[in-house]
Amino acid sequence: MRNVLSSVGVLMISVALFAGCSETDKPSEPVSTTEQTSTPESTAAEIDVAAAEEVAPLVVEITAHVSLRSDRRLMVEGESNLPDETLVQIIVEREISSVRWRERTRIGDGEFAAGPFGPGSGLPDGGYIVQVEVSEGSVQPEAVQARIGQEGQHLAGELVNQSRHGLGQVATYSRRFLVGSEPRQTRDQVEVLESPGR
Repeated sequence: MRNVLSSVGVLMISVALFAGCSETDKPSEPVSTTEQTSTPESTAAEIDVAAAEEVAPLVVEITAHVSLRSDRRLMVEGESNLPDETLVQIIVEREISSVRWRERTRIGDGEFAAGPFGPGSGLPDGGYIVQVEVSEGSVQPEAVQARIGQEGQHLAGELVNQSRHGLGQVATYSRRFLVGSEPRQTRDQVEVLESPGR
């Protein structure tokens, strides 16, 4: 009888020890589960940062050509490597008076065009500046923002500078030219436009 009781006692102690071991193993499971859930979150944040860094800088290229119509008003055409639908503003300014004419347009198939610029009576002879300004990223269409950044942070190159309004980076192309029928002496490399038919 004592042997039976002692065997039962040993069996109970073994069961208790086994149960105790299994209970000490259980607390480690939630710890490992918590570690697993925190890992995907940090990985997702790292992926977002990596995705933002993956957008290659866009070195902005803009060229513009000006032509004088028979009514002595100006047309501006140009090319750019900016994405299609990029909003740009074309400005023509008379140097002597700072009078400006401006028009907004969009880039399509790598090209843009605007005009005619100037008063109905035509542009007087003199020096002018044509500027092509890329509008801030925040006002660009979503597809354009995806390439240049919401604040133009992906724009790069000599034409890129900080916006005057503190809205990130913009790009500006500028070119000087002269309007007049007589050749002018100038040290600048400047284009002289003569009215057609004269």
